Amino acid sequence: MTEVVPPPARPNRGPTMARPAQATFGGIDTPTDRGRVGGPDFAAIHRGAEFTALRSRFRRFVFPVSALFFVWYLTYVLLAAYAKGFMSLRLFGSVNVGLVMGLAQFASTIGITAWYLRWARKNIDPQVAAIRAAAGVDAR
Repeated sequence: MTEVVPPPARPNRGPTMARPAQATFGGIDTPTDRGRVGGPDFAAIHRGAEFTALRSRFRRFVFPVSALFFVWYLTYVLLAAYAKGFMSLRLFGSVNVGLVMGLAQFASTIGITAWYLRWARKNIDPQVAAIRAAAGVDAR
């Protein structure tokens, strides 16, 4: 039969016995939000009318522009695959329609990025700042 042996008794840690040092990994066991009792109520912010309006405004810009760019990109790919005669038309020298459309892909990507940055700075960032201020979060 197996005999059950109780674990050894822990020594009494009196004032003379020091506690062993706790293991730490690069200080990740220390809190990062110093001085703050509690963080913002993210669930309440997410349900709020201001956040809902912000998300709606963001989607009204991003989804149509993304769809337009996808159609533009898909058109380029389909033309390259199925309209080789059209894409190989020389415009001048050794520059053909396919090369110009390919470079236009890069130009349109840069243009859309610049457009979004300007639009977000004007339409999104002020609302984000207002929501952060209402939640009591410091501006970064």
